[in-house]
Amino acid sequence: MEKEMILLVHTSGHAFNIEKALKKRGIQCRLTPIPRKVSSDCGICVRFDPQNLQAVESFVQTLPFEIQGIISEDEA
Repeated sequence: MEKEMILLVHTSGHAFNIEKALKKRGIQCRLTPIPRKVSSDCGICVRFDPQNLQAVESFVQTLPFEIQGIISEDEA
């Protein structure tokens, strides 16, 4: 199984909004608790397939708020 990418945000509201917007754009993703090793302001992250990284990065640039970052599951 291929490792997922993890999108980190500052608030759970941002995570919910991002998940909804990505799904609306046809990008499969899911909300999960943040891995214990990863520090974040929020307890929720958005996971998605690495094949969608470029599309997610492009989408994130359009947001009216900043994200904490995108990391691979290997880094978590």
